[in-house]
Amino acid sequence: MTTLTTDRLTLRPHHLSDWPAFRDFYASDRAGFVGGPVGVRQAWWYFAGDRGHWDLHGYGWFMIEDATGVIGTCGPHFPAHHAEPEIGWFLFAGAEGRGYATEAARAALDWAWTVIDAPRIVSYIDAGNTASKRVAARLGAAWDGTMAAHDPACEVWVHERPAA
Repeated sequence: MTTLTTDRLTLRPHHLSDWPAFRDFYASDRAGFVGGPVGVRQAWWYFAGDRGHWDLHGYGWFMIEDATGVIGTCGPHFPAHHAEPEIGWFLFAGAEGRGYATEAARAALDWAWTVIDAPRIVSYIDAGNTASKRVAARLGAAWDGTMAAHDPACEVWVHERPAA
């Protein structure tokens, strides 16, 4: 598993000590755009699935840390029900408004191009999630005008492979 660093952040694999913050996020209304809120059982499946994705694909979601501790998660993944590899992100309460999502997703996306052999990586973003749309746009992505086959509430935002 890989660890990435930026000027302010560390992106690293999930640790069991991250579970309470992850669980609390998924129990909250903040998880509304990513399948929540959900109970402990479903949150655990998400947590374990994120960690296990690394073993299956060789890449996956990172936990995001700043100087205060764990503040969210982001990274590339390609679950069986998705049409294409995706880069996603979310921050825990109190971490928003500082550019952390963009900074973390940029590092994860730049790294993803080195391990994912695809012409594009997408972000499936709920049509009502304006904050994530702004992050995607800052990363250079654009909505392709379609909705995700696995979730018709989500727009397909496309990150094209950078020119060599």
